[in-house]
Amino acid sequence: MEKSTFDISSLLREHIRTMTPYSSARDEFEEVSDDFIFLDANENPFGTATGEKYNRYPDPYQRAVKEKLSKVKHVPTENIFLGNGSDEPIDLLFRAFVESGKDNVIILPPTYGMYQVSAALNNVELRKVSLTKSLDIDTEEVLNTIDQHTKLIFVCSPNNPTGNSVSVDRIEHLLNNFNGIVVVDEAYIDFSDQESFSQKLDQYPNLVVLQTFSKAWGMAGLRLGMMFASKEIIRVFNIIKPPYNINQLTQEKALECLDNEDKVKEMVSVLISERERLKDELSSLPRVKSIYPSDANFLLIQVEDANNDYDRLIKSNVVIRNRANVLLCDEGLRISIGTKEENNKFIEAFKAL
Repeated sequence: MEKSTFDISSLLREHIRTMTPYSSARDEFEEVSDDFIFLDANENPFGTATGEKYNRYPDPYQRAVKEKLSKVKHVPTENIFLGNGSDEPIDLLFRAFVESGKDNVIILPPTYGMYQVSAALNNVELRKVSLTKSLDIDTEEVLNTIDQHTKLIFVCSPNNPTGNSVSVDRIEHLLNNFNGIVVVDEAYIDFSDQESFSQKLDQYPNLVVLQTFSKAWGMAGLRLGMMFASKEIIRVFNIIKPPYNINQLTQEKALECLDNEDKVKEMVSVLISERERLKDELSSLPRVKSIYPSDANFLLIQVEDANNDYDRLIKSNVVIRNRANVLLCDEGLRISIGTKEENNKFIEAFKAL
């Protein structure tokens, strides 16, 4: 693929190319000030029943959040899209580029389950190319699986549920040899030493990078995802997204979080330290057969009887994730890294098994 001639419009579904976006009241008049009387959006003028001021529609393009996020992530605002979690941009990728009954996408199991759900929801053929035994990309097999109707390849790195990062050079090999979009899902990148692919957007026009406020930023309950991509892809997403996809409260809390980046770095540091402590504790236990390498805020371990261990931990009021039947995760249990006290309780309960 010659990146210089890469044309994103050629990948778009035909009706998306000519689609006219919905024009909201805040699209037609962006400025918000107490000096104006707003009678254009059919809003309740009296405020919210709780007394708070959430009666006005939010900025449909989250400009203030993107301005701050741009400085933190070192990505221009024009290359940023914000979604209702990362699940929204995943769904929009299918809606924009993948034609039901005609096109296909590739995933690399074991991987994040929403790629498969989105494919099923959109009635799209899903092709699976397993990671290698060393949990890396089998680039030769991926390229052999591609045909003229392959639109997306999803790469999760650090990977969920295994926790490892895949090789940068293998992702770049796909970007250089696939005339479609490579989606690099970096939900756990804050816990890794690996540089984000968001810094490579200028090199690869067919690159889409996903991140989230749910993990390191501690905003899982507020649902805010990040997508970094070319200006052309961002423009398409702004056309097809719901007009007010990020609510006002989430935008406000995101701005507060972005003003507290040092706190986020502190939490990440503690979680990484606890991850390594937990790894050391578990490695000394004979019931643990292996521990997968992790660049995330969780550990995947292999035990002799995952179903039994999972059920017994539940009875001790400790909830982890059973991945026993997932490809390449035989008898696997996934343990999220908690606080020091939570991790101690897990270790105590696990040893008691």
